[in-house]
Amino acid sequence: MDLTLTPEQNLIRSTAREFVDREVIPHARDWDREETMDRGIVEQLAEVGFLPGWELDGISYCLVMEELGRGDSSVRGIVSVNAGLVGKTIKRWGTDAQREEWLPRLASGEVLGCYALTEPGAGSDPGSLSTRAERDGGDWVISGSKIFITLGTWAGLALVFAKAEASVTCFLVPTDSPGFSSHQIKGKLGLRAQDTGELTLDGVRVPGDAVLGEEGGGLKVALSALDNGRISLAAGCVGIGQGCLEACTRYTKERHQFGRPIASFQLIQELLAEIAVETEASRLLAWKAGLAMDSGERHTLESSVAKYYCSEAAVRSANAAVQIHGGYGYVDEYPVGKYLRDARVTTLYEGTSQIQKLIIGRQLTGENAFV
Repeated sequence: MDLTLTPEQNLIRSTAREFVDREVIPHARDWDREETMDRGIVEQLAEVGFLPGWELDGISYCLVMEELGRGDSSVRGIVSVNAGLVGKTIKRWGTDAQREEWLPRLASGEVLGCYALTEPGAGSDPGSLSTRAERDGGDWVISGSKIFITLGTWAGLALVFAKAEASVTCFLVPTDSPGFSSHQIKGKLGLRAQDTGELTLDGVRVPGDAVLGEEGGGLKVALSALDNGRISLAAGCVGIGQGCLEACTRYTKERHQFGRPIASFQLIQELLAEIAVETEASRLLAWKAGLAMDSGERHTLESSVAKYYCSEAAVRSANAAVQIHGGYGYVDEYPVGKYLRDARVTTLYEGTSQIQKLIIGRQLTGENAFV
């Protein structure tokens, strides 16, 4: 595949890097400590053109996600969910009326979207959802709960997956609907500044035309959204690896032991080499998935391969970065400890590493290990 960036893609990359260096990195440590971020960042992301990520080609989208991941994965999550899980899904599965109503508002930051699939009792098995949707005349009435929902309390629109009779259906649910409530989840290991919520739907009423895709086709909608979301996540993990590499390169040149910079030590160079190689390999896998997304064909295999490798590589790279920094890596004066905490969850959400292996195996063999 041709991996030469176009002038437009190089401009997008440099714009994203400058934005992150100016608007994100200076605040990342304080936001992490305070477990919140300035909501003005949403308007800034809209102004620079990142919120409507569905308008970017796959490589450009990966470049933006990488830079945001390098700066603060909590900020990257805003764009990943609003664009990758929600915007792209409405663009593909929505009616003309649904696209006209929601995509401009998501692009401007007037509202943010959240992806409400996971439940307290349904994580890796979306077919076991307990949230229910029942017909009432021409409307649907939805009741249930969702957990670990990124942007759950910030969002103005939720893609809610619920059992309608025996099948899962996806619904577009405004979060100001009567019976819809949310509260933030605090005390997280990583992504501490990111809004993560628990949602409760108590008899939430939506019209019949709130169905996204076909009635009973919710799992197909959910899985296609995850194919896109996993690319966002993979590219963000590349950013974590790149951030670790840059932080470690600076630190090892500045830190002296035994009368010389630790960058000259063989075992330090070994760790740096491992981070560099794994980050570059991750980048190529993310880009390959981005190109597959642009093809218009199903890209489940490429997305799962990228998500699995990039997330595990980010954890290894961040762990090595802490080791290089020694005791300083264990305090937040330096960014590598935060990189490690933020990287750890990437092996869990949008499908654990174990689930990715089963998806990859199914795509390779045609045999389904989930049943």
